[in-house]
Amino acid sequence: MADKEKAFEIRGMNLSYGTFQALKNIDIDLYKNDITALIGPSGCGKSTFLRSLNRMNDLVEGCRIEGEILFDGKDIYGKEYDIIALRKKVGMVFQKPNPFPKSIYENIVYGPKLHGQKKKEVLDEIVERTLTEVGLWEEIKDRLNKSALGLSGGQQQRLCIARCLAVEPEVILMDEPTSALDPVATTKIENLVQELAAKYTIVTVTHNMQQAGRISNRTAFFLSGEVLEIDDTRKLFTNPSNPKTEEYITGRFG
Repeated sequence: MADKEKAFEIRGMNLSYGTFQALKNIDIDLYKNDITALIGPSGCGKSTFLRSLNRMNDLVEGCRIEGEILFDGKDIYGKEYDIIALRKKVGMVFQKPNPFPKSIYENIVYGPKLHGQKKKEVLDEIVERTLTEVGLWEEIKDRLNKSALGLSGGQQQRLCIARCLAVEPEVILMDEPTSALDPVATTKIENLVQELAAKYTIVTVTHNMQQAGRISNRTAFFLSGEVLEIDDTRKLFTNPSNPKTEEYITGRFG
């Protein structure tokens, strides 16, 4: 991976909620324009790790983090680091689609307006560009002023991805983005994620190992708060170096 640029470098990271240690001594790199899948049994620390990459865990009382998380070479937990700037560059898409109870148009321009964009022609362009990027423009261009809550689940999730793209992030974090969707909507999101990797770095948590195999370049296997293995996805699934990884991917536990 020497030729690939690093988006994140995580060194000696420990994370605790009160007395419970959720993550232990994490040392991994995440590369630009890769899709990295995080797999492992429930409660193993995948989502906690994902949320630490844009400091969402700051909102959890009693959360303590040690070690370094470098993004573009700077420690995001350093005193000088601007969290608002971080969350603009590192966006998040959640497990369940969570559109705001506003119009489709207002959902997408919410972020750009928050960051000071007031020009209607620029906002219009952002709406068309991001909806086109997620494959929704032709489906909903005549309904932009209707409530986003009237969209189907799959459309809502693609809208949430468009909302994330509207502030021009570098990284998109996805926490099981298809677990609430039917198979047809899931396929559309998977195809979209692969297209987006040309422009963005994507880190996704999934319980679906087939999905990890289909969409990711690299996969990290988490167990009991540790990363037991991270490697090229095909290699990890066909020739894992850790016996516990093999036990998990062949269904012998988890």
